[in-house]
Amino acid sequence: MPDFLIIGTQKGGTTSLYHYLTQHTQILPAAQKEVHFFGLNFHHGIDWYRQQFPLPESEKQMLTGEATPYYLFHPLVPRRVKNLFPQVKLIVLLRNPVERAWSHYNHEVRLGFETLSFAEAIAQEPARLAGEVEKMLADPKYYSYNHQHYTYLSRGIYANQLKSWMELFPKEQFLILSSEAFYANPAATLAKTLAFLGLPPMEIEDYPKHNAGEYATLPDGLQSTLNQYFQPHNQHLLDEFSLNFSWD
Repeated sequence: MPDFLIIGTQKGGTTSLYHYLTQHTQILPAAQKEVHFFGLNFHHGIDWYRQQFPLPESEKQMLTGEATPYYLFHPLVPRRVKNLFPQVKLIVLLRNPVERAWSHYNHEVRLGFETLSFAEAIAQEPARLAGEVEKMLADPKYYSYNHQHYTYLSRGIYANQLKSWMELFPKEQFLILSSEAFYANPAATLAKTLAFLGLPPMEIEDYPKHNAGEYATLPDGLQSTLNQYFQPHNQHLLDEFSLNFSWD
């Protein structure tokens, strides 16, 4: 069962970090990086979840975990994790919300899930999400396609998401990382993460980027608009959690 969860954020480098971590001799990877148990697959039950993790083949201290970036944002996940694994360590990567939104949009376009322009998509986001969280909270079996796919702006309001988790878990169980610092120096971020997990350091030969897409630069007009949109939310992140990643 998981010793750690990488819970977010989507398009923040979670795939790369998980890939690097699972090269450690004392970390056993899950059957897949994104198990989605606490969100989309909770109905399968805890026995199904157990089957997603390997059994250690020796008495050597081994850890295992998974990385599902939807966990940070899904409204039902924090309580579910708390009820089942109150001691689990939680790793969060936070990326500049403007860049994250643009990357997320291009990801959805690439998968064929988004047909609107970026400007239209962010304008339509409130209408697309209207009532969806309420439905998810009212009916745990309800699946919201729009909540999973069309949340370009909403997922970048990090303070609200962290609050939902930190109301349930002590801060000592969190490692909150900057995606930009990770991209700039993956070895340093990997070392910090291994120390957080109580594991000895390791060196790997290469740090390839995983799940990275190619797309055009965000137009200047939209860049300025989104900078202004996220500024108060970034300030809230600083005021509430003393997290300042110099995105502004």
